[in-house]
Amino acid sequence: MKAWKVLSITAVASMVVLAGCGANQEAAKPQTEQTEEVKTEAGKQQEANTYVAAYTSAVKELIALVKKKEGDKKPVEWDKAQQLYDGKLKARVQLLDGEYKDKVNEQLTAALVAGKEGQMPAAVVGQIVDKLLQKTAFLTTRHEFKQASDGFAKKEEAKQAINSAKEVYEAILKGTMEKRDTAYGTKLVSTIDAGFSEMTAAVDKGDNLAYNLGKQMVDKSLMKGFYLASGGEKGYAYKIEKGVKEGEKPEKLKVMQAEGWAFFQSVQGYVVKHSQADAGYINQQFELSNDPKNIKGDGIHTAYVRSLTATAKHEYDESFANWGQDKAVITSLEGALFLDMIKTDLPKALGDEAKANALLEKAQQHLEAAKAKDKQKAEAIYKEMQPALDKLAAYGR
Repeated sequence: MKAWKVLSITAVASMVVLAGCGANQEAAKPQTEQTEEVKTEAGKQQEANTYVAAYTSAVKELIALVKKKEGDKKPVEWDKAQQLYDGKLKARVQLLDGEYKDKVNEQLTAALVAGKEGQMPAAVVGQIVDKLLQKTAFLTTRHEFKQASDGFAKKEEAKQAINSAKEVYEAILKGTMEKRDTAYGTKLVSTIDAGFSEMTAAVDKGDNLAYNLGKQMVDKSLMKGFYLASGGEKGYAYKIEKGVKEGEKPEKLKVMQAEGWAFFQSVQGYVVKHSQADAGYINQQFELSNDPKNIKGDGIHTAYVRSLTATAKHEYDESFANWGQDKAVITSLEGALFLDMIKTDLPKALGDEAKANALLEKAQQHLEAAKAKDKQKAEAIYKEMQPALDKLAAYGR
């Protein structure tokens, strides 16, 4: 269908800027920020509270309009949905697109138009809108983290930005993380909560490194949740393949395909920089123009493992390139967190549980060496990690 093709094309074009260490992400500041210095602290806090409440309320309202429960025959009010999006969310999404070089507004608009014109089943559109709005929430947390980092010396403002990010997470993203914890036995929610607490405590102590480490815990745990939903062993890639074998209805298969595609959009911008072929393969498989019969869980799953491993290796390269600086510690943690994303996959990919645990332990040892600025020890540890990393980078080939 034409609408499916439009969404596929815009998906390929969507690339989130690397946000791990907050580099090169200067957003155009709205007019309200230019007069911020003359506002009272109470006024700033009230403004932040109002913005978060309005944004999260509009997201929930739009999802409720377009995302129908199975068996609900009531037609979607597409005009009302479009008006709501245009009036309450579009400007915000466009700002995020500008900041992160993305095209979420284009994707959301294409989906809503496709729904209205009957080019795509309403159930499929509902999932696309839901998951892309989750992506806007994810990018909003990154934006608020950067605001806190930029104004780190102003403790109350920094803590307000962290609190805004937490409120957005709890309102829109926490449910997705809870589902993954239930399915996989992970601890995403508790890790994210700990990360937020660490960030706030770091602001109080004036510890910028601790703030950035806490930020990475939150950011990469969210990415892990999106990966598990899309390409994990209990994710949509395998669900689609199973559904095809069991004769599931085509529309339900497309709904799952839409969910897998939309969740991948929150991960794609990171991994495409370091494993373009694998990222392209995942995106192509989930694109709605692809027949669900072509989707194989193992193919998508192993491509995810390879791309996340390639990203981890890049972070370790960055750590050594910035040795002795805070960034060396931050990127070492990022490397460890990208490996943690595929923690449940490591025993099978590496051969057994012992090898999986050994790799994760060495990742922790590398982080400790980075904190201690012991480059010789870190190099020795990474040399021991490389055979396992190389095996993961070739997994499934």
